[in-house]
This record gives sequence, C-alpha cells and structure tokens, in this order.
Amino acid sequence: MEFSCVPDCSQCCVDREYFPNKKFGKIGVLIMPEEKEIMEKLAKINKLNIKILPRIGTSEQKDTKLIKILAYQMMGIEKNGNTCPFLDTETGKKSPHGGFPCMIYDQRPLACRTYPLIEENPITLDQKCKFCEENKTADKNLNSEIESLIKIKSKMNTNAPFLWRYATGIGEKEDEFQIRNGWFLEENDLLKD
Repeated sequence: MEFSCVPDCSQCCVDREYFPNKKFGKIGVLIMPEEKEIMEKLAKINKLNIKILPRIGTSEQKDTKLIKILAYQMMGIEKNGNTCPFLDTETGKKSPHGGFPCMIYDQRPLACRTYPLIEENPITLDQKCKFCEENKTADKNLNSEIESLIKIKSKMNTNAPFLWRYATGIGEKEDEFQIRNGWFLEENDLLKD
C-alpha cells in the first residue's frame, strides 16, 4: 500500500511526545547540527521566534562542559511543546492534502523528510500517524523517507564513551513535577544498531 497523508491531517506537525519518558519532557523536531543555522535563518525570513535546544550529545569524559552535540531539537510554539513554528495555522492556506501547510516544506529538516518512518530495517511506521494507524502498513512511496532515515542514523553513530540526553523541561502542566531540564548521562547503546 502506498503511503499518503490523510486528508486534512497535520497531526505530525502538531503533537509532540515525551521521549524516552516524562522525565525528559516533550521532544522537538530532530535537527542535525548542519540544519540548525538553516532553521534559524528560515525563522528569521519568516519572522518567527524558534527555540532550538540540544537533544543528544557525547563526551570523552563525564563532564557536561565537554559535550559534543550530535543533534538538536526544534521545540513547538505552544507552552506544552506542541505545534511546529513553521506550521502555517494563521493564514487559512491549506496543504495539497488539506491540512495546515509547512512554510519551509522544500527545506524541511531530515527528520520531517523521514516521517512516518521510525526504523528502516525492518521498515517500521509510527503508529501515531493517522495513515499508519488506519492502514497498519505501507510498502510503497517510502524511498525518500528511507534515504533520510539512513542519513540521520549514520550521523548519530558514535564510539564516544559517554552519551548524554537533554531534558527539555517542557510538557503538560499536570506533568511539571516529573519533568527535568538539562543534560543527563545515558548508556551508549542508545544510538548503535
């Protein structure tokens, strides 16, 4: 079955989730280091305020001052972390499938180009995507998504002894007591195949 966006859906650009758990807060759109400056320039062109936080880092020592950032995350514009800042919810324009349009669609980050793929071997689709939830499968029209996922995974591989995950401090009001902010040390199995 060929993947296509469900009519009128923009859910993947609105809903953000806690990952890997509530302690880390809601995550933003994954931004590779080489994409960070591009996103900042696009925000300036579109007269938008964006918030980009670290996401994953590595270090040779157990010292947060020496962290090399492997990936950033662009946070949503709502207080709870939802809604991509580049999602045009204001003008009344619609995307080809009838949802809210992306202001930077042709320049969107690799992570957006990958969606709804979350793994490439075997191909795994995000079951929170309305198309995937309804159809449970898609085996056509995913070549560019697979290519983007492979690029992301190749940039995230590391042999550094210390892996760090950044807690955003952002989430739903009722979860504030659980959510942390700042760097947390993790095991380095996270990014390896």
